[in-house]
Amino acid sequence: MSLIKQLWLTIAVLLLLAFVGSLLIGVTSSRHYIEQEVQIKNNDNANALALSMSQIEKDPVILELLLAAQFDTGHYQRIALYDPQGEIIDERTAGEHIDDVPGWFVNLVRFEVPPGRAVVQDGWQQYGTLELASQHSFAYRSLWRSTLELAGWFAIAGAISLLLAAWIVRTIRRPLRDVVSQAQAIGQRRFMVANEPRTRELREVVQAMNQLSQAVRQMLGEESDKLDQLRRRMQHDPVTDTLTRAPFLNQLQAHLKSEKDDASGALVMVRVARLAELNQQLGHVATDALLAQLARRLEQLARSHGHGTVGRLNGSDFGMILPRHHELQDLGKTLQQHLESLSTKQSVDTSLASALRQYSQGESQAELLASLDGALAAAETRGLNGQEIVDQPAGTVLYTRHDEWRQALAEALQQGVFLAHYPVLDAEGKLIHFEVPSRLRLKGEWRPAGVFLPWVSRLAMAPTLDLAVVSAALTDVESSGKAVAVNLSAESLGDGHFVGELLARIQAHQGIADKLWFELPQSVALQQPQALRTLCHALLGLGCKVGLEHVGTQFGKIEGLQDLGLSFMKIEAALSQVVESRSDQQSLLRGMATLAHSLGILTFAEGVESQDAAKVLFELGLDGVTGPGIRHQAGDT
Repeated sequence: MSLIKQLWLTIAVLLLLAFVGSLLIGVTSSRHYIEQEVQIKNNDNANALALSMSQIEKDPVILELLLAAQFDTGHYQRIALYDPQGEIIDERTAGEHIDDVPGWFVNLVRFEVPPGRAVVQDGWQQYGTLELASQHSFAYRSLWRSTLELAGWFAIAGAISLLLAAWIVRTIRRPLRDVVSQAQAIGQRRFMVANEPRTRELREVVQAMNQLSQAVRQMLGEESDKLDQLRRRMQHDPVTDTLTRAPFLNQLQAHLKSEKDDASGALVMVRVARLAELNQQLGHVATDALLAQLARRLEQLARSHGHGTVGRLNGSDFGMILPRHHELQDLGKTLQQHLESLSTKQSVDTSLASALRQYSQGESQAELLASLDGALAAAETRGLNGQEIVDQPAGTVLYTRHDEWRQALAEALQQGVFLAHYPVLDAEGKLIHFEVPSRLRLKGEWRPAGVFLPWVSRLAMAPTLDLAVVSAALTDVESSGKAVAVNLSAESLGDGHFVGELLARIQAHQGIADKLWFELPQSVALQQPQALRTLCHALLGLGCKVGLEHVGTQFGKIEGLQDLGLSFMKIEAALSQVVESRSDQQSLLRGMATLAHSLGILTFAEGVESQDAAKVLFELGLDGVTGPGIRHQAGDT
């Protein structure tokens, strides 16, 4: 039994005891008082009537008249005159008239009042004995009314006491509930601070819980900072603070193999011409400052076109990946303006050549970089700050106009969404869930998401596609009984109608809600933390799981990570590439897994290409793996 129930039971018992005890005492006291008063009345009336009879002539008729007159003028139950031998000379009786008082009450408080007795004299001799008993009906009515009044007052006092007790219990319960919620939140790795109550004992408990919450939050914050510092030391160039060549190329390879909307976009390369000569003319410090300024300009451009990635490929070359961006002409103009602005600020002639090219799913990284390298060499021949844009082969373009894409996507969505199934397995090879990237039928073929998702986003059709995928996933789970992970786009998260419709569809299939895993890009946690927190709590309340996909080096920068309520995260494929031979990546992954586990978040690795890599990842503390190697293993088994 809970403490609150025990408190309520104690209050109710005390009130009941007080009511019953006071009522019994009140009724008993009144009953004794009435019995005494009636007995005194019986004795007084008997003595007065006997005295009157003693003073008159003892004619039977006169005595009978006097007895009848006394009986008729008073409230008597019985008046009797006995001779010295105990025989009745005359008697008057009447029944009790107590119809307006409940019989059970009369039986409960039945009065035990002896009749009044007095001796009737005839001169110096005893004529007889007079016995007189008063009527009790008025006494029952009086006691019944006083009992009702006493019960009414106690009912009013009890109601007031219950209201006061309810207020006191609520005052006590509120901080207790807050403490329970805070303890549950800490168990779920969310570190909230509760308001301190006025009650001293409860305030001390809440203060202790708040201190614990703050201490754990601070500890996790410190671990996150250490992880971020480790990441920077291992993956970032010390001069420009951008990614070094290997992590950058791993990012590019992950995009080329992706099944999501980041599988296509723009790839940019920028070269500082004659870097060795600039170093001699400007000096080492000024040259490093130039490179750092160039890196900052590229990062600004990457942020303005979405969450792009910037890296330093070698001493003079920089690369930039812009997923989901396909307008190369506009991008080239903006890039050219940034480079010319930076070039003109230098004290010596500085040429910043650039080359741009679209990338798409399945392309060879080597061929892609080779084509860009050739374009970059051509750009250098164009003169100061030359630029070259590599045209995409016409055969790779499905449609050329917006209206064609809109009509094709609308028709494909009407035909239905096909879901691919890629397993996520744990260390024992057991299925955790299936990743179910969508496929749409375009130009007679089922096209992977990387082909059409950029256009879905550009045409603001993401909520429509996501709802279609959710419906297909619900049908899939109902037929197979296997858990699935559904991708939701950042655009859908900001659509109130989509969120409401999503929750309604899950509520209509509450029985399979625990088999639904929802994934959102890491960028959502950075850009829309409040919207993500709201969606997480709503879906968790329905029994679903919510997590982030493509989690990378910015994991430690997510604001309020411990309060989001995430169930899992999937670490991007770039960090799992050749992990067997990269001790720096192993240290980073181990730190990410430790931090995530301290927040109650499961960690999965994306893009795992071999069983050896999977084995290493599990040894580092990850909970699951997915990727080409894992799909091959699942197919065999």
